[in-house]
Order: sequence, then C-alpha cells, then structure tokens
Amino acid sequence: MRGRKVTKRCARARTTKRSVTTGRQVLLAQAALVGGVVAALFLKELPGLLREVRIYRMTGGLRAHRRYP
Repeated sequence: MRGRKVTKRCARARTTKRSVTTGRQVLLAQAALVGGVVAALFLKELPGLLREVRIYRMTGGLRAHRRYP
C-alpha cells in the first residue's frame, strides 16, 4: 500500500472547529463565580455580624470572665 499525499485542501477539510476555551480559563471562571457568591453572602450577613460584635463588646468581651457565664 502506498501512502497518500495530503494536499492542503484535504488538511483543511479534516480540521474541526474547537472551542478556544482552555482549562485554565474554565478554572478562573469558576473561581470568579464562587468568589462572587461568597462576597454576596458576606454582604448579606454583614449587618447581623456587626450586631453580634456590638453585643459581644457590650458584655465585656474577653475581660468579662465571671460576670457572664
């Protein structure tokens, strides 16, 4: 059997269009999505966290060993 010579025309016909997205780009997109969700959750819970810190400071914090069980 003799080998066939591939012409430019045949080589172009065999190539398929592939997505240009690489694995690194997918990971970066996922990281950005997770970061956005975490940031949204933190901003939603921020008023409650500030309230808890205020209550903690009013009760004396770490200095109030025996006053509040």
